[in-house]
Amino acid sequence: MVQVSNERSNGSERLRRRAEARRLAILRAAARVFRRQGFAATGMRDIAAEADLSPGNLYHYFSGKDEILYFCQDRSLDRMLESLAAARRSDTPPAKRLHRVAAAHVLCLLDELEGSAAHLEIDALPARLRRRLVAKRDRYERGIRSLVRSGVRHGQFDRCDPELVTRAMLGALNWTALWFRPEGSATPTAVAESIARYLVRGLLARPAAAAAAGDAS
Repeated sequence: MVQVSNERSNGSERLRRRAEARRLAILRAAARVFRRQGFAATGMRDIAAEADLSPGNLYHYFSGKDEILYFCQDRSLDRMLESLAAARRSDTPPAKRLHRVAAAHVLCLLDELEGSAAHLEIDALPARLRRRLVAKRDRYERGIRSLVRSGVRHGQFDRCDPELVTRAMLGALNWTALWFRPEGSATPTAVAESIARYLVRGLLARPAAAAAAGDAS
């Protein structure tokens, strides 16, 4: 009896993993179509074709493109919040922590295809789904603002308005999803590191410290 129960449990776990892998494949396919066509111009048939599925099979995993877009954004925000939490647990200087979070943010958008340009399409979602994402996004923004404030408090960053600086940084980080092209010469990692280094250097309090900005990389 125990053996039969274990076999059933193992079989259920395999099915769950298989379904999760299929959902991720669909998310990546949808992100590619969203990048090419934009959310408004994309239909479920477009996503099904990109994922090599029939429309009927696609609806087995997602009820519509709103749900797909929601999962794209929700996964991206979860990854960003994880990187923020790791940075806040670190005992390294604020500049280094902010650099790591900024680089992870860009990588999430460029390297993890389920994020991509879909991350910027939040207004396309129904209010009930948008509210959940806005709550996570606001929590993430508050965390970035806290890192900037910490840098100012420790004298590593110039005196500034942390709220204004945070929004400017997030705007620059998010915009990479629109101009980056996977077929270009720069890798997502290279772009992420360059953008993060540039943004953090702009906050450093002492010009001489700019030479040490590599310590934040």
